[in-house]
Order: sequence, then structure tokens, then C-alpha cells
Amino acid sequence: MRILLVEDDDRFADALLVALRRQGFEVSRAGTAAAALDAPEPDLVLLDLGLPDLDGIEVCRRLRGGGDVAIIAITARGDERDRVIGLRSGADDYLVKPFGLAELSARIDAVMRRVRPSARPAVTVRGLRVDPARRLVTGAGGTEIALTRKEFELLAALAREPGVVVSRERLLAEVWHSTWPGGRRTLDVHMATLRAKLGDPAVVQTVHGVGYRLAVRDGTGEPEGAGRPAKGP
Repeated sequence: MRILLVEDDDRFADALLVALRRQGFEVSRAGTAAAALDAPEPDLVLLDLGLPDLDGIEVCRRLRGGGDVAIIAITARGDERDRVIGLRSGADDYLVKPFGLAELSARIDAVMRRVRPSARPAVTVRGLRVDPARRLVTGAGGTEIALTRKEFELLAALAREPGVVVSRERLLAEVWHSTWPGGRRTLDVHMATLRAKLGDPAVVQTVHGVGYRLAVRDGTGEPEGAGRPAKGP
């Protein structure tokens, strides 16, 4: 996915560029409003509202008027009034500095799911089919499995990359929009009820001290805790 980072702070921009590229995104940067408005249209714009040559709110309005690009406003302006203005000017989401990479990644995923709901294909793992576009989960024989909204979002987050460990921090940021440490107990409880409803507790594996992953087959051939690196910090 192509991301345009519009940010005039060199140190902040350089750190964010490195972090996003490590996540697998194709990222370019514009340091001014003029450069941002002249840049080729990306899939998503991360837009700082405090630009030196033009207010970011106006940049957001112009970007929105020129197409359907997804926009996340990134700013130090945390007042409710500023957030409302940013969203009404066309931003799909609003993120206040400072923030963690897990929260940013979760918000990127959430925004892209809203603007491109059909972009995520259905995934089938161990007889379990997860269809993000239809928000439908079916088990053996095509029987629908009824899940709550939170349970579905947790399963969909794991199903995007079966076999890959997803950190608790990332799941909390994506599903609950929070990285509060106390939320881990809530996450674990929801995972327990999700496992029970799926009928195969082993399909969602716990990687102790890290997070969870969706098993790709019966027995991964790896000890619990092994595998590819976790997403998020």
C-alpha cells in the first residue's frame, strides 16, 4: 500500500518513515502543503495539520475535493474542537501526538477497511472461513458461527496473516482503540469466548508473553512462542 507522509518535522518524519517501511508499506514524504498537493495520489495520506505554508485543515479539504484518498490527520492539536474540525474537513481518522506504532498501524488498517471494504479476501484456515467483506464466519459444512463484533474483529485481525503472531498491544489498539495495559485481561477473556465458539480451541494459539496467532494447520511443528515476529511493538 502506498502512503504519503505529510510532515515538516524532519526527525519525526524520518523515524516514522523507517517504522512504516519496516511494516511493509511503500512510503514517500512531503514536507510542505504544496509538495503534498502536487504528489501522485497514494492509497493513504498521513497528514500533519501544522504545516509551514498552509494550514493542514485546508490541505485536507483540497485532498478530499480532489479524490477518494484515505486521510489520517496526525497532529499535536488534541482539543475536541480541533478533532471535530479535522474530521469534518474530510479526514477519515484523527491521531494525536505522541502515539505508538501499534496504534497507528491499527488505525491504518481500520481506515482502509472502511474505505475499501472488499480489499480483504476471505481466508480459510483449518475448515474455518473468515470473510471480512461480509463479516461472516463459517465452520465445517458451511455452518455460520455467530460472533460478537469484538470477537469478529479479533478473529479478522488474526486471519489477515495466518500463522503470524499478532501482539496483544496491536490487537488492543485495533479492536479497542486503546493500548491501556489493563485491557489485556479483557482481550484474554474475549479470546477465550472466541475459542469456545469456534469449536476448535487450538485454532487460535497463545504465544506467551507476546500475543496470539491463527494456526495454519493441525500442529504448527513449532514450540509455543516460536514463529515469525509479532506485528506491532
